[in-house]
Amino acid sequence: MLSFPRFRSATTARICGAMVLLSCLTAGAPTAHAQGTQADYQRAAGLRQKLEGKVVGTVPDITWINSSRLWYTVDLGQQRRRYTKVDAATGTKSELFDAAKLAVELQRLLSNPVDPQRLPLERLAVTAESADLLITGTTRTVRLNRATGELKEVPIQEVPAFLLEGSTLPRKGASTAIIIQNRTDAEAELFWLGGDGRKSYGKVGPGQVRRQHTFGGHRWAIVRADGSTAFEGAAVDQPAVVLVQAKDSPKAEPDGKVAPAAKPTDAAAVSKPAAQPKRERRVLVRDSNLVLVESGSENPLTTTGTPEAGYAGPIEWSPDRTRFVARFVTPAQKHPISIIESSPPDQVQPRVHTFDYLKPGDVIGVSKPRLFDAERVVELPLADELFPTPWAIDRLKWQADSSGFSFVYNQRGHQIQRLVGISRDGAARSITTEAPDTFVDYVNSTFLHRIEATGEAIWMSERDGWRHLYLLDERATTPESSLKARITRGSWVVRGVDRVDEANRQIWFRAGGIHPDQDPYYIHYARVNFDGTGLVLLTDGDGTHTVEYSPDQKYLIDCYSRADMAGVVELRRTDTGKLVSTLEKADWSPLLSQPWVPPQRFVAPGRDGATPIYGVIVRPTNFDPSRKYAVVEHIYAGPHSAFVPKAFDPHLGTMQDIAELGFIVVQIDGMGTAHRSKAFHDVCWKNLGDSGFPDRIAWLRAAAAAHRELDLTRIGIFGGSAGGQSALRAVLAHGDFYTVAVADCGCHDNRMDKIWWNEAWMGWPIGQHYAEQSNVTNAHRLTGKLLLIVGELDKNVDPASTMQVANALIKADKDFDLLVIPGAGHGAAETAYGRRRRADFLVRHLLNVEPRKAP
Repeated sequence: MLSFPRFRSATTARICGAMVLLSCLTAGAPTAHAQGTQADYQRAAGLRQKLEGKVVGTVPDITWINSSRLWYTVDLGQQRRRYTKVDAATGTKSELFDAAKLAVELQRLLSNPVDPQRLPLERLAVTAESADLLITGTTRTVRLNRATGELKEVPIQEVPAFLLEGSTLPRKGASTAIIIQNRTDAEAELFWLGGDGRKSYGKVGPGQVRRQHTFGGHRWAIVRADGSTAFEGAAVDQPAVVLVQAKDSPKAEPDGKVAPAAKPTDAAAVSKPAAQPKRERRVLVRDSNLVLVESGSENPLTTTGTPEAGYAGPIEWSPDRTRFVARFVTPAQKHPISIIESSPPDQVQPRVHTFDYLKPGDVIGVSKPRLFDAERVVELPLADELFPTPWAIDRLKWQADSSGFSFVYNQRGHQIQRLVGISRDGAARSITTEAPDTFVDYVNSTFLHRIEATGEAIWMSERDGWRHLYLLDERATTPESSLKARITRGSWVVRGVDRVDEANRQIWFRAGGIHPDQDPYYIHYARVNFDGTGLVLLTDGDGTHTVEYSPDQKYLIDCYSRADMAGVVELRRTDTGKLVSTLEKADWSPLLSQPWVPPQRFVAPGRDGATPIYGVIVRPTNFDPSRKYAVVEHIYAGPHSAFVPKAFDPHLGTMQDIAELGFIVVQIDGMGTAHRSKAFHDVCWKNLGDSGFPDRIAWLRAAAAAHRELDLTRIGIFGGSAGGQSALRAVLAHGDFYTVAVADCGCHDNRMDKIWWNEAWMGWPIGQHYAEQSNVTNAHRLTGKLLLIVGELDKNVDPASTMQVANALIKADKDFDLLVIPGAGHGAAETAYGRRRRADFLVRHLLNVEPRKAP
């Protein structure tokens, strides 16, 4: 039997009776179509595995051999693969190797049957002449001569591309392995580095090779017999090799040979004493003060530093070594919070965890630059009128001619961001200033690249209402004269800069909305000159894109997809952006041979009746268009990004799992989220309680009008973290529309959560708007059904925030459910237990209930 703590009133808190079994939820239902049955739960639990591998023609990896050749793998389904090479100049495709012939050779080597379409190859490293192949599930590597087809086994350490150290492969969590070769004469021990410390995974004997399963991103350490660390790092998404060397041995070359030591050219070179390096000035930080060291003598520079507030590095010298900048640091206040681990695994008694956690309004650490003349051994006056109350001062850099330096000043409250220039004598000026009426989106809209040779800088700004790039003259004396050129412009946004080519004065960047007929959240790639001319769109397919450039940047591989379209892979030129060849198109038709409904993109006007709002609709795989379905919204309205899925995935995670229980699930990016216009984003300013609900409600009504299966008499909502805050807000401020909410680990009062995230959008100093939008102060407005979930060990959002909401609800005599999960951290609703309880709650209160009047 399943049970929930349920609070009836301030005076009669009690544990509710056992939950009605799922079979009882549908007994006597008014329709013949029971929902939320055990069969639905079972289907949801196995759906991802059932859909896995059903999309064929996907390209899991692409690798450039050189600037004119590349190769990739094509997944043909049922563990079948094709290996393809491409001539970049023509787009001509051919087999990377003769798969049938290779299968025969592998069968001879492995003494096992080998299917040419299912070659047991786990990782490949390809050159123009050969291909090194790691045999699946083993540590054995074979080398294929691509010209002759000859195959021979080689030691795995002879394949430099397989070494973990220095690998550029992704670390996204794929099932993988690390392969340890112990090249010492003693045992080495392997440790997994987890959140609770390190755990031994056994030993690797001297001279032995061992394969250890792991996941990309998991961290490991290998410790020699003497206790020294031979390796520490993260696994990558393909099997990779770690060589364990003796502690003092010379670094081995990839083929296993020891690099020869450098030899002197003659005997005189051995006996001649080494030339003494020229003495240079240096600065020490000692007891929070600065000491100048020159020619062996020490000269105190400061005496005012104390343990409470004093001088610190880094010491940043002018190129001519006559001036330097240090920092004067005033530390932040302490704000300890304590959480109780009720059921630690190693003891009976609870354990208290206390850690420092700054919250909005707290005193923050302040680090300000101080300028010194090293020749006169004095501090130079540096007025701070242009940077009085910093949240941060960073990216400090001297001009090449030592005439001064500059830095980025982000003012606390985030309403001013400034590029400040300081002369070598301490005179300060504003090179450029961002001072909007609302906030500077420093999370997404900060970019600075200096061109040292010309004294120019590339700067990102939303000053015209869109996120764009500008070319500045850092040596200019006024902000008005500093602007040299607008680099990008238009009703679209720069999503990121990939490369600044100073030699050709070009910028390679990502953009959103640059194709006006497409979803503005789709990422496209482009190139533009420093002066704003020569804009070249490098991608154009209707979808969201990722690219891989050739080593010489003349070509790119463009991979794109949509929520409702499987992936396409194209080869394109970068000089014109023109298509060379469409290499592959994934095929989702095998999904249609079984119950599956593709997600649907949907667009409708928001609160103003004009601005397009984008979302996605997810239906159950046994969808019946003649029926009505309760609607559940998955919400996350954090202003730091946008969240509706854009790339193709046949299984959209939690949304699909909940849809399988008999719901239609939606996700929407309302106003206040990022990556649209400045006005779109500004809705969140001092207004996180808005959460885009007026847009969401308008979108849902439009979706229901277009798709009659959406039943707006039964609308639920769920979310975690900021989404938990918004989910509860839905039934406090919009209870006439949303009737059921599950709020996980919410930051329900922005004064209770971490300082940076909340001050970024709610501002500083703390105003009355913090209290006005708090779920705690609005708890008395609750209507409908509410489940609060929290992990007792949440170190991301103070779990007391959820308990304060519970306290306010009890005082307001409101019914609600509360689930505290012992030992769980942030995102407790995403644990196996939390997911099931969330689903049960939505089923219990939304399915097969008497319909209410449509909102």
